[in-house]
Amino acid sequence: MHTARLWRSLGHHDSTGRFRIDGVTGPDEYSAVADNNVYTNLMAQENLFAAAEAAALHRERASELGVDDEEMTSWREAAASMVIPYDQTLGVHPQADGFTGHEIWDFADTTAEQYPLLLHFPYFDLYRKQVVKQADLVLAMQLHPDAFTQEQKARNFAYYDQLTVRDSSLSACVQAVIAAEIGHLDLAEDYLAEAALIDLDDLEHNTTNGLHMASLGGIWIALVAGYGGMRHTDAALKFTPRLPPALTRLAFGLHLSGRTLRVEVSAAAATYSIDNGKPLQLLHYGQPVHVSEDQPATCPIPDMAPLGPRPTQPPGRAPHRHHPTGR
Repeated sequence: MHTARLWRSLGHHDSTGRFRIDGVTGPDEYSAVADNNVYTNLMAQENLFAAAEAAALHRERASELGVDDEEMTSWREAAASMVIPYDQTLGVHPQADGFTGHEIWDFADTTAEQYPLLLHFPYFDLYRKQVVKQADLVLAMQLHPDAFTQEQKARNFAYYDQLTVRDSSLSACVQAVIAAEIGHLDLAEDYLAEAALIDLDDLEHNTTNGLHMASLGGIWIALVAGYGGMRHTDAALKFTPRLPPALTRLAFGLHLSGRTLRVEVSAAAATYSIDNGKPLQLLHYGQPVHVSEDQPATCPIPDMAPLGPRPTQPPGRAPHRHHPTGR
């Protein structure tokens, strides 16, 4: 509830009644003091709605914190009127107000030796250009999947992949997730390999300074949220699994409220089972699936063509092609 108070205090309703959060930095550190960063606003919106719901369910505790009906209403109104920018001309979400109107970074005249950009260019230049250090709008699509249509995800991903230089090791795993979701399984494989091999192959030539632990944790994210297609929203635990040709099987487990859900994915089907505890309802490609301790569920994986052509990256910043099958 205190975090909801923070968001409410940071934003304001403009002259049209929309709730804005101005002057923030989202996940992309090459864009600072931005207005209405989509990732930030979606996170704030979720927090405000959740805090109001929690306060309504636990009124005694809310009262102890000084939360009354008027404050809960203000949270709901701010969340419902939250600004989520969209560029109608380009058909994509700007990661913050005005971002798609900025000058595009001169990638063609940026040499390999000038990456990471923050070591060679002043932030004053970076902040004014369309260049992305690490997944920002793309991370918003992973964590708030229901805020975007599949077509919007494909257009957004293609737009931002050509601007993202991955000067942060936190980016590749997130890009792997959305690449897999929109059907570009080979590109997802390349991003997954980058996250997995960043220290084994010393891809950034700085492993002597320490391991990239967040990137290594991102391997799990790329596999489970990417190829496993796992998303957790207010509606349900959802799965849209799909494997690239190089993988024949993916299996993982999740501990949920005292029970263990096990997911095993092959090229043709996914099997869901629980080891103990009460039955579980989940969604497989939007269809309800009931799983109990004595009744696992095996569901076919539908065919899917990639949504659009393979996205491109800035010159010299594409992930290394990694296809162990020789493709």
